[in-house]
Amino acid sequence: MKKTLKYIAGLTLVLAMILAAGCGADKAADPGIADGTYVAKFTTDNSMFHVNEANEDLGILTVADGKMTIHVSLQSKKIVNLYPGLAVDAQKDGAELLEPTTDTVTYSDGYTDEVYGFDIPVPALDEEFDVALLGTKGTWYDHKVVVSDPVEGDDIQAVINGGGESSSETDASSGSGSAAADVADGEHSIEVSLEGGSGKATVDSPTTIRKNGDEYTAVITWSSPHYDYMIVDGQRYEPVNTDGNSVFEIPVASLDTPLEVIADTTAMSEPHEIEYTLTFDSATIK
Repeated sequence: MKKTLKYIAGLTLVLAMILAAGCGADKAADPGIADGTYVAKFTTDNSMFHVNEANEDLGILTVADGKMTIHVSLQSKKIVNLYPGLAVDAQKDGAELLEPTTDTVTYSDGYTDEVYGFDIPVPALDEEFDVALLGTKGTWYDHKVVVSDPVEGDDIQAVINGGGESSSETDASSGSGSAAADVADGEHSIEVSLEGGSGKATVDSPTTIRKNGDEYTAVITWSSPHYDYMIVDGQRYEPVNTDGNSVFEIPVASLDTPLEVIADTTAMSEPHEIEYTLTFDSATIK
């Protein structure tokens, strides 16, 4: 009888320990965030492994049944597999590698490109964890990543734009040509509007414009450093700066008249020429 009681007591203790361990595991697995979809930051320890610049270090975090996964679009198709752990374990038999998806990204200058994306399990927010990658040359590399700052929603661009896009549209004003005619030669400021591409690229406005008789030369400062030349009336113009966003000085045939230009971007795997229209509002010249 005593043996039976001891056996029952021992069995009860084992069951209690198993249940306690299970509860502890559930607690450890709690992500601390409600089920849903979020835009979250994905940062890494290496400039060669990071989110595509079009998405500015952001990915889509999905939380379901206490488990988190983040989808990120990378820079290119040069990373062919990921592994949630260390490189040494990724190469073992039976290792479950993360396969890529083909994602389309849109850059600020309006052009699109196809890159690889991955769905990566996230063990915890705001904490480093291991992710190994396999490149096209067949070598595995270890990296540390962090997922943080989740914002409810699934629109990366809305988060990048802070909830909305600013507009630099300027209403045309009748009789503005005569206002420009009264402006003295020299350097002035003027509002300029940009159309074309995807609508995401912008130019600084107001900008500097120089008047010399009936001729105008305007300074065009882009929102990207990836424009390497512009074409105006068949003439090619190089940037006038070497650092920061691309800056050009171009001739302006007339104010208040849309000026068709071409700007070449190197933001993607191959350069692309994009057609834009610039309009300089003479009513705003100062």
